[in-house]
Amino acid sequence: MNPSAVKYRAIALGEVQMFYREAGDQAAPTVLLLHGFPTSSHMYRDLIPQLADKYRVIAPDLPGFGSTKAPARDVYDYTFDNLYKAVEAFVHALALERFALMVFDYGAPVGFRLAAANPSRIRAIITQNGNAYEEGLREETLTPMRAYWERPTAANRNALRPFLTLETTRFQYVHGVPQEKRELVSPDAIEHAQAILDRDPELQLDLFGDYKSNVALYPSWQDYLRKSKPPVLAVWGDGDPFFAPAGAHGFRKDVPDAEVHLFETGHFALETDGLAIAALIQGFLARTID
Repeated sequence: MNPSAVKYRAIALGEVQMFYREAGDQAAPTVLLLHGFPTSSHMYRDLIPQLADKYRVIAPDLPGFGSTKAPARDVYDYTFDNLYKAVEAFVHALALERFALMVFDYGAPVGFRLAAANPSRIRAIITQNGNAYEEGLREETLTPMRAYWERPTAANRNALRPFLTLETTRFQYVHGVPQEKRELVSPDAIEHAQAILDRDPELQLDLFGDYKSNVALYPSWQDYLRKSKPPVLAVWGDGDPFFAPAGAHGFRKDVPDAEVHLFETGHFALETDGLAIAALIQGFLARTID
């Protein structure tokens, strides 16, 4: 079997059966990819083969997303702490001793929890629109979410339902993308993401409500970065409607040597600029973990 071919696997972790994509030689340096909202490891479908010739690349689906099987929300709390605990159990089950970590969107609060709790395991961090700084939050987009954080009423919860519509999912993929690049955005990716949201909107609203726990932890993650100084590569779509470029530059406050690259695109930068981002990642990993 070609070691660079992508394999589709699952592993039982108590009440969660974690689905994941894996490619590359198991003896090679490991790169763990954590996806974000509202997609799954599917977002890394093109990046994985580009890294698998030199690295063991692993991309799980978080509980509530993709092909991972997890309990219904009436018996399982969909919080970022629980998503992190599932990923930490996954890391232990696969005996991943040391690895580079790539995070995007929701993958950032999960990944930074993991890194702060296991600093010796983290060899390097790649963040693609994965925020850890208040200045990276676009308040104009987050206003209705903050209202729900402060007053978790039924009315404020219902006000977030438009974030789960196909119109908004399409907006997430194309906002900030120049017209000439929009034909690079896969309609299959949009449909895949929307199918996840349609499967259980309530658990997605639960996670919206819990996102405030991530912002509260920003200082502790920044403290981890300041003390551990992992090599950091920030690749950012500068037209992201949720996370501003200031979030990418923020990493330099705590890791002065952090490499920051902005792309003229939106939230899902890999859709439009995947080849250029892959080249940056390859160079970064060659300098840091090879």
